[in-house]
Amino acid sequence: MLNTGGTVVLVGMESAGKSTVFSRLTRCRSGEESGVQGTTVTVRRETVDGEDIVLVDTPGIRFRSDSETTRLALAEAGRADRIVLVVRATHARSELKVLLEEVPLEGRPWALIFTFEDRAPAGLARWMDDCRKRFGVPVVSVDARRMEPNARKSVIRAMTEEEQGEPGGTDGEIPFVEEVNPPATGLDHSIAGRWVALGALLALFALPVYMAYLLANALEPWLDRWLLDPVRTWVTGMPSWFQAVLTGDYGLLTLGPYSFLWAFPVVLFIGSSVAVTEETGWKDRITEALDPWLRRVGLNGRDLVPVLTGFGCNVVAVFQSRTCSACTRSACVSLIAFGSACSYQIGATLSLFGSAGRPWLFLPYVVILVVVGAVHLRVWHPALAKAHALLPGRRTFLQPPTWQGFRWRLQGVIKQFLFQAMPIFLLICLVASVIDQVGWLDRLASLLGPLLSLLGLPESAAAGLLFSVLRKDGMLVFNEQGGAWIQALDVWPLFVLVYLASTLTACLVTLWTIHREMGWRTAVGLVAKQGVTSLVSAGVLAAAGWLIMTVV
Repeated sequence: MLNTGGTVVLVGMESAGKSTVFSRLTRCRSGEESGVQGTTVTVRRETVDGEDIVLVDTPGIRFRSDSETTRLALAEAGRADRIVLVVRATHARSELKVLLEEVPLEGRPWALIFTFEDRAPAGLARWMDDCRKRFGVPVVSVDARRMEPNARKSVIRAMTEEEQGEPGGTDGEIPFVEEVNPPATGLDHSIAGRWVALGALLALFALPVYMAYLLANALEPWLDRWLLDPVRTWVTGMPSWFQAVLTGDYGLLTLGPYSFLWAFPVVLFIGSSVAVTEETGWKDRITEALDPWLRRVGLNGRDLVPVLTGFGCNVVAVFQSRTCSACTRSACVSLIAFGSACSYQIGATLSLFGSAGRPWLFLPYVVILVVVGAVHLRVWHPALAKAHALLPGRRTFLQPPTWQGFRWRLQGVIKQFLFQAMPIFLLICLVASVIDQVGWLDRLASLLGPLLSLLGLPESAAAGLLFSVLRKDGMLVFNEQGGAWIQALDVWPLFVLVYLASTLTACLVTLWTIHREMGWRTAVGLVAKQGVTSLVSAGVLAAAGWLIMTVV
């Protein structure tokens, strides 16, 4: 038996099912994490339910990769009391070969768990017996997504009991077993597959955003009628500072409910969309199909996963960039900071365009964001990813989602919004109210006025630019005076203003995360490069608008 208080570390390739095994054995959704929540980029620890075993979930090992997550997983394995190799039964021979070469198994007991039991080849049982005899370790197979009580007991027994033989031995030729690849889909076509993947990617985000806009737009009149108008009446006659904090231009109840109304539906719908695509395997298949195009701008398909995650939260996306190769991580983080419009930024831009009566501006806004983001990469980062294409032959299986897996992924996103994002935005509202009361906003406007004038923007936009640097949904301060201020802007200045506020720099929380992950030099360099790209592109947009208006 394993010693009391022992640590068992799950190690395996990407998409092998380690996190699913971890959640089924510990019966928990989060566990103790290093960094931030996320099963692919962090180490999670939790006690196995009903057992005195500390189970550790590690990031997936990437074959021929120098990623931070691979180093993290191998380092954790080196400290383990016992190692459990998690291998897909569909690719048992090739994955086990890599793990036996890379994972430090010498001097400690280990075991084998084969996942994807429901898709395994016919000879798996015989092959498992061969592995038991050759390596002298416990070997079990399981369908991790639907782990029955008996299967759970078998897995725990494999983690704690010794087999006859030499524990930790890796000598002997790996037995042959047929490997099973998932059937091809339209995404796997060498040419058409890329366009299919691009269309799927657009639908993945466009449809949830549109649904969020319809919901928020329908609920906004009710918010004004049943909450904000009664509160404004209630505070009448109270001290001016109290009115400013609650219902002033930047008040908690003036901007806070708008932030929730416009951002939360985006978080909910995009979070649901991403959770489904991750659970079904479509997310990995899309990134694989788009790999050739991404390598043209210095990234690869695997780098697209953190970029897509950035549409939920840039901070989590920066942590997920640990899966990138060392030579592409900086470029990936740069694109996240510039082009991954997080849920709060999307909600804020939808709110601003909607309040101004021009919701149709959101589509060209996203197009410009993507185009300039690609140019930004080509200008500031060399195209190094051509030598780091994704390895063929390990396509993810497509499968129906499970309610437990979907809920697990979505709950983390919602909790992050409610307990991290909203409190920070409310703090921004409070700070903005105080600064406005003491007159500092007027001084700031006078300092930034000349720059804004060059872009054809009003000096009063300075406050919104400041708070968009603190946090992207700080742009919502442009909704002051019940949206009357932003409604007074013409179409082109409105577009340039929202674009500049959302791209001038990453928010401070994201920059702090980049500093912790990659150092101050990288963070400062990113700020400088992004600021130049944002100002130059905003200037080009402003000039184009002036030219168009002049000709018309």
